[in-house]
Amino acid sequence: MMFGGIESLAERIDHLDKIRTLQDRTGGFRAFIPWTFSPANTKLAQVPRAGGLEYLKTLAISRIYLDTIQHLATGWLTEGIEVAQLGLFFGADDFGGTLSREEVIRAAGGGGVQTTRTEIERQIRLAGFSPAVRNTCYERIDPADQGSQNSR
Repeated sequence: MMFGGIESLAERIDHLDKIRTLQDRTGGFRAFIPWTFSPANTKLAQVPRAGGLEYLKTLAISRIYLDTIQHLATGWLTEGIEVAQLGLFFGADDFGGTLSREEVIRAAGGGGVQTTRTEIERQIRLAGFSPAVRNTCYERIDPADQGSQNSR
């Protein structure tokens, strides 16, 4: 869910409610990934960007309200690695992974930050958590067995 653009807080909650209702009906979501709107390079360039505190509050509310969605991701690419690390304390259990050709966020004026798997694992450990490699079904996999499996 992208947020922090021109929606009101009530509209943001309404969006979460629609996601919750759909999940309760279908069980179809494996994960929920909130990220902030990047106004640069859009017709809404004058909209102030939501900050880290707003992101972390939304992440925490999402974890509480969307308790039927098993996984919640924090986004280092959109929010920065330090805010993503804090996101682990606000309910996220997925830090995200490295991206080889990310173009959407960069085109919107965000991102541009690159990192390595080693750095992501280091940040997770620094926060007191244990990193794990997973596939797209959120099954843990042995990094040595990755081969052609998609780890993120």
